[in-house]
Parts: sequence; C-alpha cells; structure tokens
Amino acid sequence: MSKKVIRLALSAVLFALSVPTEAQQPKTVPRVARLGAGPLSANSDRHEAFRQGLRELEYVEGKNIVIEWRSAEGKPERLPAVAAELVRRKVDIIVTSGGSATRAAKEATSTIPIVMANDPDPVANGFVASLARPGGNITGLSTLAPELGGKRLDLLKETVPRLSRVAVFGISTTPGYAHQLRELELAAGALKVKLQYLDVLSPKDIETAFRAASKGRAEAVLMLQGGVLVSQRTQIIELAVKNRLPAIYPNSLFVDAGGLMTYGVSLTDLDRRAATYVDKILKGRTPADLPVEQPMKFEFIVNLKAAKQIGLTIPPNVLVRADKVIR
Repeated sequence: MSKKVIRLALSAVLFALSVPTEAQQPKTVPRVARLGAGPLSANSDRHEAFRQGLRELEYVEGKNIVIEWRSAEGKPERLPAVAAELVRRKVDIIVTSGGSATRAAKEATSTIPIVMANDPDPVANGFVASLARPGGNITGLSTLAPELGGKRLDLLKETVPRLSRVAVFGISTTPGYAHQLRELELAAGALKVKLQYLDVLSPKDIETAFRAASKGRAEAVLMLQGGVLVSQRTQIIELAVKNRLPAIYPNSLFVDAGGLMTYGVSLTDLDRRAATYVDKILKGRTPADLPVEQPMKFEFIVNLKAAKQIGLTIPPNVLVRADKVIR
C-alpha cells in the first residue's frame, strides 16, 4: 500500500514540475514575408524603413521576428511562383510592395494576412471592398492621389517656363487611369499646356512612345504610375536623356536610377507605416477590420546630375522647394 502511495506522490510531483516547464517554453517567433517585383538590392532604403518601423514597435529582426525577403528580381511573371512558395512555408503575414505583388499574394492565399505597403487604388484593383472596411485578408496603405498629376505638371512648367507641349506616358489598363487624366486636363488648361497621351502597355511600347513624343514635338515628359514603367525605368531614363527631354516621375525609384525629378508619395514613409499593420495583426487584429490608410508624406526630389546631362538649368525657385537635391 505504501509503495502505491509513493508512486502516486511521485507522479503528482512530476506533473507539478512539468506545468511551469511547459509554460516557460519559448513562443514561436513570427515569420513575416516581404514580397516585391523589383530586385532586393534596388530597394534597400525601403527595406530599412520597414525595419525601422518594426524597431519602433520593439521588433528586432532575427530576435523576436523573422523577415523572409523575397523578390521576382525584376521579372513580375515570377511573382505567382514566389508567392506560392511563401504560402507553402506557412508564413504568418505577407507584406507586399506594389499591385503586382499584392495580386500574386491574393491569388496564392485567402487566409494568410496580406499587408500592402503601397497600392495605387486597392478598391479598383479588387483587393479590398472599401478603404474603411477591407473585408478580406488584405489591408495596408494606398498611394491613391490623382491630383498629384496636376502638381507634377505645374513643377514641369516652373522648371521649363516656356513649356507648351508635354508627352504623358501611362498605362490605360491601370486602375484610376481615367481619373488621373481628368486631373491632368484641368491642370493643363490652367497652365496652357497641350498634352499628348502615349499608352505603354508593354516594354516594347517604350521606344515607340518616345518616337511619337519626338514626332509630336514634346518638350517634356510626365510619367504616370504603372508596373511596366517602373520595371523599365532604366531604359526610360536613358531614352529621356537621349532625346534631351526633361521628365518628371511618380516616385523616387526613378530618380534613384538617374531620372531628373520626382514629386509623389514617400514610399519609405509607407514602408515604415506598414510595420504598424504587422504589429496589429500579430496582436490579434484581422485585416478585414483594419482600414486602408492614405498617404501622408510627399516628397519632391531633383537630380542636378540628370539636369546637366540634358543641358537644363533648374530655376532657383524650383530648387528651394525640393526636399532633396542630388548633386
């Protein structure tokens, strides 16, 4: 009888000891995937902004969070395969850069939360039901600001005071395209500038568009947002220089690649803010109930090296307004 009592007592002690041991087991470190179409090396500043946003929320890469960096390396057609791989790896959250990456992630999963670091029009793209109530597994940040086209045209006019003809490069299939054109028309009328619209649906259309701009006697180029334009920015910038055309671009990626100037949403600010969505989701919030946020910070960058290449002098009144000047 005493042996039985001893066995029961030992069992109770072992059970009691096992409870705190289990409670002290380390929690699984969350794994967040970062997915984009462009080369990882070309977006180092944006990646650092994302890390900064996480650090501000007390996440340290490699310690209490793991980030899996994935890219299609400039070949958007590879995105579906890369997104599918992330789903197989069962990451906790996918953070996407741009509409093509978001679409690939959306098609790969309807359960893993997806955070858009930036998208021109999430509703028109079919990613969310509305900005206030996304309704699915996707939320994040939008770059939707059609009025920026008018501001860019105004900056071009100030840079080239006698400007009268501008070639507008865009992609007609891009959500919100018609709205952007309406805004541009209003600005063009006020500035007495004639616009020439050139549709760039694929990389092979770029040289054709520049030939058409030359034939139409364009004196400058205004570039709208679009996946093809972004992915082919090096070629576009080279052709703008070759044709000695001042050009204004939709984001800093173009200026980083040698473009003349940009006015648009600060992508690094959006990347930093994307970290707040990661934090909320890891703490139990669902994407369906997290409203999509609009851009808050804009930047004007001028590249004087690019200006010198085409023999352009940037007026002092334009330079003083720049947030950054590349010399």
